[in-house]
Amino acid sequence: MKKGICLACVPGATDAERYANAAAAGFGGVEVGTLRDAAERRTHKELSARNGLAVCSVMNSDHWQYPLSDAAPAVRAKSIDGVAASIHTAAALGADTVLIVPAVVTPEVTYEQAYERSAESIMRLIPLAEENKVTLAVENVWNKFLLSPIEFADYVDGFGSDCVAAYFDVGNIVAYGFPDHWIRTLGARIRKIHVKGFDAERHEFVQLMEGTIDWQRVGKALRDIGYDGYVTAELGPAGDPIKGLERISSELDQILALAG
Repeated sequence: MKKGICLACVPGATDAERYANAAAAGFGGVEVGTLRDAAERRTHKELSARNGLAVCSVMNSDHWQYPLSDAAPAVRAKSIDGVAASIHTAAALGADTVLIVPAVVTPEVTYEQAYERSAESIMRLIPLAEENKVTLAVENVWNKFLLSPIEFADYVDGFGSDCVAAYFDVGNIVAYGFPDHWIRTLGARIRKIHVKGFDAERHEFVQLMEGTIDWQRVGKALRDIGYDGYVTAELGPAGDPIKGLERISSELDQILALAG
């Protein structure tokens, strides 16, 4: 497996500093946000090459503000445009995956509406994803949607495309499930992994090896399904920025060793 980190979580005053710090801390890849400007994409490509870092994935930036499940067609269209920009970002930087939040259930958007609208929106994006050889990876987040691993698997399978997969977040599941159960159910559907610590008793995110996550069970589940992709830390350093980043890197090494 490969070790990544979200670039936004890396300390540094500039992107150049963040790339350099991520490389120095021993990460092999970074996840970036949506880049809409061609010059900005070129800069990130140069920085990743200069520091020997792969851009492993792109986190779509618009799916919370403009949900793919919104009642307004104009909002959904804006969200689709945002995902398209993320696909083009991935293609320009050599990433193979775009993370998307598929839907947000609200008092005004029912579960059924979220399911239907998000599926329709993603279907419209599949041809562009296929053309650019980019996977649209649906992540489990606290959006009151896809609340069981069986439903998550069925949702992904419903698209009938290899360009739609799962982006599994270990920390997000702990509030209402067991990560290793979800990993085994999703199996080969998992294209990327996010990790952060979570304390279920206090209901709060913590550093990787703190909290209540049973990383040994997580590691065994990843090993059992044959996962060999990026495991990307989605948390910032605690305390001293550089020492905290090195701690994240070291603790991620421990997690990967359990799945090795």
